[in-house]
Amino acid sequence: MALAWRHRVSLRGVLRGLLYAVIGFVALSVLVVLLFRVVPVFGSMVMVERKVESWVAREPIRIEHQWRAWGELSAYAKLAVIAAEDQRFPHHRGFDVDEMRRAWEASRQGGRLRGASTISQQTAKNLFLWTGRSWLRKGLEAWFTLLIETLWPKERILEVYLNIAEWDSGVFGLEAAAQHYFGVSAAQLNAHQASRLAAILPSPRNWSAAQPSAHVERRSAWIRQQMSNLGGASYLEQL
Repeated sequence: MALAWRHRVSLRGVLRGLLYAVIGFVALSVLVVLLFRVVPVFGSMVMVERKVESWVAREPIRIEHQWRAWGELSAYAKLAVIAAEDQRFPHHRGFDVDEMRRAWEASRQGGRLRGASTISQQTAKNLFLWTGRSWLRKGLEAWFTLLIETLWPKERILEVYLNIAEWDSGVFGLEAAAQHYFGVSAAQLNAHQASRLAAILPSPRNWSAAQPSAHVERRSAWIRQQMSNLGGASYLEQL
């Protein structure tokens, strides 16, 4: 009898501890997301991961990254990334259900499983989480995606994404990428340069915007066509 009572007390203690941990995590994550709504983001978990990987491999890596505010980012780059990565970005609430359905149907029919992540999901993942695939990471990605979609305007989501996206080994953010590949600032990128940068996002450590392969050039041309189809820079007014 006493043993059973102690077991129930112990179980209650464990459950209470888990509840407090969940409440603490929720509160902390909300506070951090609210903070990053107004504070420049000078780093990301992917940057930390790359540094740790370099230490483990004993291959030093220099992180290149400079924050640039919305007005200092090329409109061509903003549009190119939307055209390449998430054309319904202004209209969804973090998850593109239509694209997810198409990706699922393609995989069921034997096609290659392709990603259907939105810019919001990629921002949440790059800023707060680690790379790789697991159900835990996907669950946390969904949580942080919901948070930033609820607490940030679309403009802020895209601003942060452009400032933390990886464009080469150790090269993070549009300013560092523009300087690294073209020797210009993020504000000076033209449509051709912006489309090349957007074209290499699926594999930034293997593809080059300065010396593009035939595949990258084709993808870059497709992105410029999509930019035109979206209506040019006026499309950004929907954010």
